[in-house]
Amino acid sequence: MILKALIVDDEYPARQELRFMLGRFNNIEIVGEATTASEALTLIKALDYQVLFLDINLPGMNGLELGAVIQELPRPPFVIFITAYDEHALEAFDVNAVDYILKPVDEKRLKRAIDRVIKAQQEREACAPVPAQSAVGAANQPAAGEIKINRIPAEKQGKTILVDINDVFYAFTESDYVYIKTFSDKLFTRFTLKELEARLGGGMFFRTHRCYIVNLDKVKEIVPFFNGTYNLVLEDKERSEVPVSRAQAKRLRKILGF
Repeated sequence: MILKALIVDDEYPARQELRFMLGRFNNIEIVGEATTASEALTLIKALDYQVLFLDINLPGMNGLELGAVIQELPRPPFVIFITAYDEHALEAFDVNAVDYILKPVDEKRLKRAIDRVIKAQQEREACAPVPAQSAVGAANQPAAGEIKINRIPAEKQGKTILVDINDVFYAFTESDYVYIKTFSDKLFTRFTLKELEARLGGGMFFRTHRCYIVNLDKVKEIVPFFNGTYNLVLEDKERSEVPVSRAQAKRLRKILGF
């Protein structure tokens, strides 16, 4: 996997030094450079960058503010902050930064950050809707005025099973397919996760992550994880653990009141 990268720093020597270091990585393609956040935002909207190497101290809008703005985009690039200031680390992770590296940049530290981005990008691609599934799922969505039942069609061993919504512990994507997990079964469904979310109709179901929808009534434990994220332990046979992304953790805390 080769990541399209944008370097954002108002100091030319800093950009050149980082470009030189990144040139040693065969999985990074530096597609652009910017000296201000507004210039970077224009480039980000014009091209699908996967990773943004972002300084914090920029003229006008700073790097943290840019990081917050791009989170509203449909597919924001992953952000690695490269800065001389250590006091903004907590704020950086509030805008979903993958890493926070202090200048002068250590190459091993940089490699770990890039490896994190590659893993996150692979997860993002694995969770992307599959066009063929989307077409089938859309065909199963009830049109206005049609009867809507509280069951989800799923498949097991060549049979179509109608799963009661109350029996769904969680739904998830795996290897470009979408599955429903009940107490003891894992069933294939032809809906995309987005279509399934609409079909489940909210209520007790919560989108914890790009790849997961969870029935909160089936959650047994909430376990703190890395950088403000959580894992939910469910009451199914395997005591499955489902991740909660940083972006959804705040909403979950508000819903559950903790």
